Amino acid sequence: MSPSLQIVIEWLYMDVMRDTSRPSSPLQLVVLALVCEEPMHPYRMHALIKQRGKDQIANVAQRNSVYQTIRVLERAGLIRARETSRDERRPERTTYEITGEGRRTLRTWMEEMIATPAREFPDFPAALSQVAGLPPDELRALLERRIAALEKRLPEIPLTYPGLPRVFLLESEYQAAMIRGELDWLRTLVEDLRTGRLRWSEEELRQLAAQFASANPLPP
Repeated sequence: MSPSLQIVIEWLYMDVMRDTSRPSSPLQLVVLALVCEEPMHPYRMHALIKQRGKDQIANVAQRNSVYQTIRVLERAGLIRARETSRDERRPERTTYEITGEGRRTLRTWMEEMIATPAREFPDFPAALSQVAGLPPDELRALLERRIAALEKRLPEIPLTYPGLPRVFLLESEYQAAMIRGELDWLRTLVEDLRTGRLRWSEEELRQLAAQFASANPLPP
């Protein structure tokens, strides 16, 4: 990514963060919470996120994402550089600490995110809204592939960890519950498609569209 494009992205993040009731990404919450525990440098943040399994809820596939998040939080006044250390065996490292505003913001984020469901726009419901354009048998085959992928993912979610209290695994419990619920719904939907309880044809959809357009004309 070019430096100029990176600056634009960071300023866009800052614009989003003017609404301080929620972070603009889960990674902002995770990083701010880590710095609230104790001052630490970005390399340790990234290592802890992976070690604790928080990479399941915050995207750190690229380590640079942690550094970008730090810059956004620092510009917002939520964290600040505490010290920079130099070691012949390692690159220069800056340790960050949370500010008073950062602690207040973290509390606000937690209250809002836990108590108030967000309006989110994931890909799968968007695709479901357009499935009438697919033949029923093709949709059933695609859904069966999704079921197989979810069945494979479910056992990979860590629901227990030696010596770790349940309070630190609640997000894993939630993810597993969501996958189980989706699997139940998908299996019912696939069975309805297989038996013909749910069916449609291109001709039926054309007639329905014409009837709808006649009953609900668009303004000129």
